[in-house]
Amino acid sequence: MSNHPAVGKNVVIGEGVEFGQNVTVGHNVVIYDGCKIGDFTMIQDNVVIGKQPARAKNSILPDIKKALPPTVIGNGCTIGTNAIIYANATLGDEVFVADLATIRERVTIGERTIVGRGVSVENDCKVGKKCKLETNSYITAYSELGDYVFIAPYVCTTNDNYLARSKERYDKFKGVTVKDGGRIGANATILPGRVIAEDGTVAAGSVVTKDVESGVIVAGTPARKLRDVPEAQLLKNQE
Repeated sequence: MSNHPAVGKNVVIGEGVEFGQNVTVGHNVVIYDGCKIGDFTMIQDNVVIGKQPARAKNSILPDIKKALPPTVIGNGCTIGTNAIIYANATLGDEVFVADLATIRERVTIGERTIVGRGVSVENDCKVGKKCKLETNSYITAYSELGDYVFIAPYVCTTNDNYLARSKERYDKFKGVTVKDGGRIGANATILPGRVIAEDGTVAAGSVVTKDVESGVIVAGTPARKLRDVPEAQLLKNQE
């Protein structure tokens, strides 16, 4: 270990873990081999960092024989109670991960993004800087979120048009794309492969079956254009 973090009780720290300055680690934390934790990062109770993924026997995902690289967490981050961050995840500086959140393998989270309570960010996702992923939202595998993206509570994104039927689906999984400034309201559902363009906005409870144009608000089931985003709400006009 580099430096000497303040460590609680019943903590397991693997070999070669690197700590920056002024790191605090709560009780019952597990940090796997080789992880890197930046300066002034706070890790709360019961957190697991660097967990290798396990594969179900009937999973369609490839069986990975080689261990994934360690997790990297930037400076000034907060990792909430019972959060799990898998191997080969990378968090930028000042990322806030709330209680019970899960960040899967091969995920990158940009600086100052908030990953809310109970949020799941599945494998192979990219999340930009200064995003807000609110309570119990679900970011499906192979998705990409730009900067300043807002995801309200209980948003559900999807990546499988075949609903787990037929082998045809195996090479057609596709997550969602939300470009810079995109916003999705509470309880909205986004179907696989849909793109929400810059400043595109989805009203609460909508089901998005088609791409959302830049600067447009869509609403309904299926979602259709309601009106343009007000000029004052465009990302370029925020302080």
